[in-house]
Amino acid sequence: MATSSSLLSEEPFLCSICLDVFTEPVSIPCGHNFCKACISGYWDTSDLCQCPMCKKTFDKRPDLFVNTFISEMVAQFRQTVEVKATSSPEQCPAQPLDIPCDFCTGTKLKALKSCLVCQTSYCETHLEPHQRVAALKRHKLINPVENLEDRMCKKHDRPLELFCRSDQTCVCVLCLKADHMTHDTVPLEEEYGENRAKLGKTEAEVQQMIQERLQKVQEIKDSVDLSKKDAEREISDSVQVFTALVRSIERSQVELIEVIEEKQKAAERQAEGLIKELEQEITELKRRSTELEQLSLSEDHLHLLQSFPSLGTPPPTKDWSEISVHSDLCMETVRRAVSQLEETLNKEMEKLPEVKLKRIQQYAVDVTLDPDTAHPYLILSEDGKRVRHGGTRLNLPYNPKRFDRALNVLGNEGFSSGRFYYEVNVQMKTMWTLGVARESINRKRKVSKSPLNGCWAVVLRDGSKYSACTYSRVCLYLREKPQKVGVFVDYEEGQVSFYDVEASSHIYSFTGCTFTEKLYPFFGPGNVKGENSAPLIISPFNHTD
Repeated sequence: MATSSSLLSEEPFLCSICLDVFTEPVSIPCGHNFCKACISGYWDTSDLCQCPMCKKTFDKRPDLFVNTFISEMVAQFRQTVEVKATSSPEQCPAQPLDIPCDFCTGTKLKALKSCLVCQTSYCETHLEPHQRVAALKRHKLINPVENLEDRMCKKHDRPLELFCRSDQTCVCVLCLKADHMTHDTVPLEEEYGENRAKLGKTEAEVQQMIQERLQKVQEIKDSVDLSKKDAEREISDSVQVFTALVRSIERSQVELIEVIEEKQKAAERQAEGLIKELEQEITELKRRSTELEQLSLSEDHLHLLQSFPSLGTPPPTKDWSEISVHSDLCMETVRRAVSQLEETLNKEMEKLPEVKLKRIQQYAVDVTLDPDTAHPYLILSEDGKRVRHGGTRLNLPYNPKRFDRALNVLGNEGFSSGRFYYEVNVQMKTMWTLGVARESINRKRKVSKSPLNGCWAVVLRDGSKYSACTYSRVCLYLREKPQKVGVFVDYEEGQVSFYDVEASSHIYSFTGCTFTEKLYPFFGPGNVKGENSAPLIISPFNHTD
C-alpha cells in the first residue's frame, strides 16, 4: 500500500471520474480537471453538459484541450511512482508467469489483486483507490488471475459467485433469481471447499494406484530374476544328466536347453510387455497426480470447479492384481527325454526327484492353522502348527467358516496365484488327509473329497493304504511309508503335487486343473482309532537348507 506521503502527492493527479492518475488531463471552464476520455464519456451519456464535481452547467459543450502543465506534472509523478514501486520489496516487475497490473505504463508491475467488478488487475499502487474510496470498497477483489471476463456471467455481466449443484454450473445472483431459485445453490467458496477435499481423496487414490503398479513392476522383475535362476539351474541339471550319455543323446540335450531358453525368453518378453504397459499407466497416473496436486493447491475457486469433473476421478486403468509372470518347471521334459534310455540313465534318474524337490522347496510358505475352520473335535496348538483329534467335542460357537461334519481344518492364508509349498510331519499316524481346498468348499455337510467338490488331496487309511482323491479313488503304491509329506501347488499351471520329503520321491500329482478361487492348505488328522492319536505337524522350513 502507498505511504501517507505518497498519497498526499498523488491526490492532485487523480481523476474524480476514474479515480486513477490523469490520462490526457483537460481543464473545463469551471476549473476542474479530468481525463479527456473520462469527461467526454461522461458528457456523451448525459443530457446536460455539466461538471461532475461542482455541477456547473454549460450552455455549450466546451472544447477540450490537454492541459500541458498538468500533463507534464502527471508524467513526472508517474515516473516517480514507478521508481519507488520497483525499488520497494513488495512491488516487483511482473515476471513471465505473474499477472501484470493493467494500469501500469512502461514497466508492468506484478498485480496484487484482481477486481471482478472492474475486470482489471491492480498492483499495490493502483489498488489503493479500492482500499480508500467507499464505492470501490464494495467491489469483489480476488487473488490476481487472467481472463477476468471468463469470471463474469455472459448473460447478466455479473460476477459468477454461486454454484448450482442441480445443474453443476457456476451462476451469478441474477441467474439465481431467474432460473435457479428452486435449485440447490451454494456460494462458490463452499463448493470449492468440498470439491477440494474430494480432490485430495482422489489424489490419494491415484497415488495408491501408482504405488500398487510400482510394486507390481517390482514383482514382475523379481519373477523374471527367479525365472532366470530356474532356467540356469535347469540347464545345469540337464547338462549333468546328458554328460553321462553317449553322443547319441547329445541332440536331446541341445533340444532341451533350447526349450528351456525359449521359455525363459518368452517369459522375459511377456514381462517386458507388462512392464512397458505398467510404466505407461504410471506415467499417465503421475501426470494426473501432478494435475491434481496443482489443482488442489489452487485458490482459484472457479478454475477448480470447472476442472474437477474431468480430474475428479482416477483415469481408467487395467486390473493388475491377478497378473504375474512365471516360467514352467521343465524337469518333466528331462524325464521324457531320458525315459527311453533306462539302462544308461537309471543312476541319473534316481537323482532327479531330489533335484526337483529342492527346486520346489524354494516356494515354501509359512502355514498356520485357522481355528475358525477347525471341526469341534479337533484341537490346535497355540502356535497353529499342530492339529489332533481330541476325543471329545468342544462347545464352540457357530461359525460359517467351520467344518461341522468332516474332521478337517484349513490354513489361515489362501493363495490365488503363483506357487506355494509346505511340509507336514505325519510320523506315528495311521490316518491322515493332506492337500488343498478351494475357498467355497462345503463345510456344513460331509462330502467326498475330490476335485469336483473343491478338494485336491492324498489320504492314508488303515496305516498302509494310500490313495489320491480323484473323481474315483486312485490307489498309490509307495516303496516306503512317508514320514514327512510335501505339498506343492502351481496355481497358473493347475498342478497339485505330493512328495515324500525324506525319500525325495514323487507321490502323486493332480494336473490340468482349473483354479478360479483362493486355495487353502487342507488338513485332516483322522479320528483316534488305533494308534492315530499323534498330531499332524506343519514343519518349519529353512530356505538355507
